[in-house]
Amino acid sequence: MENFDLTLIDWSRAQFALTALYHWLFVPLTLGITFILAIMETIYYKTGDPEWKKITKFWMTLFGINFAIGVATGIILEFEFGTNWSNYSWFVGDIFGAPLAIEGIMAFFMESTFIAIMFFGWNKVSKGFHLTATWLTAIGSNLSALWILVANGWMQNPVGMQFNPDTARNEMVDFFEVLFNPAAVNKFLHTIFSSYILAAIFVVGISAWFLLKKKEILFAKRSIVVAAIFGLIFSVMTIFTGDESAREISKSQPMKFASMEGLYHGTTNAPLVAFGILKDAPTIENPEKKDFAFKVEIPGMLSYMANLKFDSFVPGIYDLVHGNVDQGIISYSEKINRGLVARNTLSEYKLALKGNDAVLIDSLRSNFENKEWMEGYFNYFGYSYFSNPHDIIPNVPITFYSFHIMVILGGYFMALFIIVLFFVMKDTLAGKRWLLWIALWTMPLGYLASESGWIIAEMGRQPWVIQDLMPTMTAVSNIDSNSVIITFWLFFAVFTALLIAEIKIMLKQIKIGPNEGGH
Repeated sequence: MENFDLTLIDWSRAQFALTALYHWLFVPLTLGITFILAIMETIYYKTGDPEWKKITKFWMTLFGINFAIGVATGIILEFEFGTNWSNYSWFVGDIFGAPLAIEGIMAFFMESTFIAIMFFGWNKVSKGFHLTATWLTAIGSNLSALWILVANGWMQNPVGMQFNPDTARNEMVDFFEVLFNPAAVNKFLHTIFSSYILAAIFVVGISAWFLLKKKEILFAKRSIVVAAIFGLIFSVMTIFTGDESAREISKSQPMKFASMEGLYHGTTNAPLVAFGILKDAPTIENPEKKDFAFKVEIPGMLSYMANLKFDSFVPGIYDLVHGNVDQGIISYSEKINRGLVARNTLSEYKLALKGNDAVLIDSLRSNFENKEWMEGYFNYFGYSYFSNPHDIIPNVPITFYSFHIMVILGGYFMALFIIVLFFVMKDTLAGKRWLLWIALWTMPLGYLASESGWIIAEMGRQPWVIQDLMPTMTAVSNIDSNSVIITFWLFFAVFTALLIAEIKIMLKQIKIGPNEGGH
């Protein structure tokens, strides 16, 4: 690895991770509860039952508290691309900036416009118009997520671009290829569906508290029915989108895929680790060292997940680092060499431009206009910043455990919705105090599963900020590391204070209940 200010890199990463993790405490609830609100208000619109209006207004109040703080953390997150990651913004700003601009102009504008009508339009506009505003608020919040996840999906699988050697920047050439990038589509669907599950858990959990306190029984039962059905539907959808997302990752980010399963040595009929405890990773000196202290496997399932064939080959971490001739896998050492060719060619081109050497300029430019050369060399540009191939391996334990926590909890949530609905149908849920306590204490697990998903996405692709093209260490701004350290602790204090304030306000509103809080 070249000489970089590791302190600056680590603290810049830590600050961005801090902001992103705090931001994601608020976003998934916003994405999901808006649709639950829209469904509840639709029932009120159809039935005219004032109980449904009371229910809608109560959950709307909790949504508003959450939404306000989510916006604050999200704005800071976007500013950090300019303050801490300016080299990244320069290198791909023409591409990355487009979906973020659309998000601000179209989705956020739409969301912020109709949210005002949703909150303050009761008895001021017609029931139909108010219902429309509620649905448009839900759609707007999810459109915001779409454009942000399109940008993030492009970082995971860069497509629809062309490198301009004159400016040393990547430029968008196909907007729709960026928009319909398989990584972006799968990430968007899986993210919003899992957010719907979290919102359903939130509503079920708080409603369970009311039943435990024997308060607002009708309100709680109706809320649970809507949320549990909503959560169960999207639990099923999340399984399908998660499976498709994993298949896409196996193709565009095979190292992340291998890390998710702790697969060090590739094999055909590769088993899926349902549960396991990592031990010591194999090393160059001892490649056969045992990598699991304990594991439960499903034979062939990983091969099927990756390629829809049980007997297909799935490369492991060692195959990707050291290469596998039989499977046509290029080693990381070879990718480093190819990246160096691309980087040296760019350096020579810059010198030729400076020296106004027309013949050499045309000769070198032809490489950047040649599809085969770009695929064979420039696509590994980012590898040129590494000398040790093992520096390109992500943190396997964090990726592995985050993935399995997410999957196990996802299965648990589905089971919980089914059990809750079973007792709702028998009209015995209020008497099942053990189940109500489980539902209540499941709420923090919903946030744990949601955060784990983002840890997989971002830690699993390290050390890349743009897969294969730009390592994280080259993306940071050239600023004093002390300024990043100071702002990290300032953000930590502010975000923690905001989180504590939100929890206190929400708890107060929940204790007030839907009667007083709904008017």
